[in-house]
Amino acid sequence: MTRRMAESVLTKHIAARPEQAFAELSDGWGYSAWVVGAAHVRAVDPGWPEPGSRIHHSIGPWPLVLRDTTAVQELSTGRRLVLRARMWPAGEAVVEFDLVPAGDGVDLTMTETVVSGPLRLLGPLAGAGLHVRNVETLARLAARIERPQRPAE
Repeated sequence: MTRRMAESVLTKHIAARPEQAFAELSDGWGYSAWVVGAAHVRAVDPGWPEPGSRIHHSIGPWPLVLRDTTAVQELSTGRRLVLRARMWPAGEAVVEFDLVPAGDGVDLTMTETVVSGPLRLLGPLAGAGLHVRNVETLARLAARIERPQRPAE
């Protein structure tokens, strides 16, 4: 099937309990540590990751840093998180994270679809770029989830 839109769909198996994966995924302050392109988290709304709450972040390399937000559109604790990520002037994307228990861990599927802005006009070309970026994004997220836990002090 040929995709005609700017979209990337990836699934990665993560060797961790689903609740561990979801805890990292829903940590607003950790967002810039694993999302490729996110430079800094400036603030996280109270109640994150409840629908409507936002992460206030910066994207891009200095000195071309842009300030923007990512908002929660849908939450099913432990199973699904849907975000609307603003990345103006390029546009906006809907990013869906679905977690499914699988064997010794969890399968995490990330679907990112550009829904507005100039990036959407690039269609499959933009989708290819998203795919490359999201391979690294999921690798970073998996590394954070799978890292050994430090004992409580």
